[in-house]
Amino acid sequence: MNYSYLLFDADDTLFDFPKASDQAFHQMCALHEIPYTPERHQMYHEINLELWAAFDRGEVTKEFVTLERYVRFLKALNLERDPAACNRDYLAALGKGVYPLPHAEAVCRELKARGHRLFIVTNAVASVQRSRLRGSVFAELFEAAFISEEAGAAKPSRAYFDYIRRQLPGLRDENALVIGDSLTTDIQGANNAGLPCCWFNPAGKRRREGLRVDYEIRDLRELLEIA
Repeated sequence: MNYSYLLFDADDTLFDFPKASDQAFHQMCALHEIPYTPERHQMYHEINLELWAAFDRGEVTKEFVTLERYVRFLKALNLERDPAACNRDYLAALGKGVYPLPHAEAVCRELKARGHRLFIVTNAVASVQRSRLRGSVFAELFEAAFISEEAGAAKPSRAYFDYIRRQLPGLRDENALVIGDSLTTDIQGANNAGLPCCWFNPAGKRRREGLRVDYEIRDLRELLEIA
């Protein structure tokens, strides 16, 4: 066993977040009588990405992101709706969207059977992520979920991983592996914390210069040869 502690990102690493988000957005639109079109969904998606990128840079808070995305979206459509209510109903629906990515369950079951300790490391909204984890096959496989909202820091900051180290005193630089799809949060975070990392890159994206990537996989089953 190379790595006793496996720190998995959740969205787009274990869970199909786009599918869950799409269904939650549809439900929110129906509840608030917002006519759905692919163009409007794309507009929301771009607003959301821009705000989360600002969060990753430490420029805004998570609370600002989750509300402001609907403030901007509704303003762009010139619609009189309550952005807080839209966000609330979107998050409630999102919390029920549990769609594991291909091979995620089987790989995690095999890793746990081999004696690895599995943990979630995520910047997601705590209420949403805990709801999704409780309703998923991963609930029995992962020992804990470290959520930035509860940690008081977020990936990619070293402070976030320092929080995890305090919760897991047996974790060392040489016995832990961070696994995630995001170069800016997961892999940069592992770099900042001095931890080995595995980039889950199913789309074959290009690496970023100056960033250490210890392993790169396109299929989660490849992790069984690394961990």
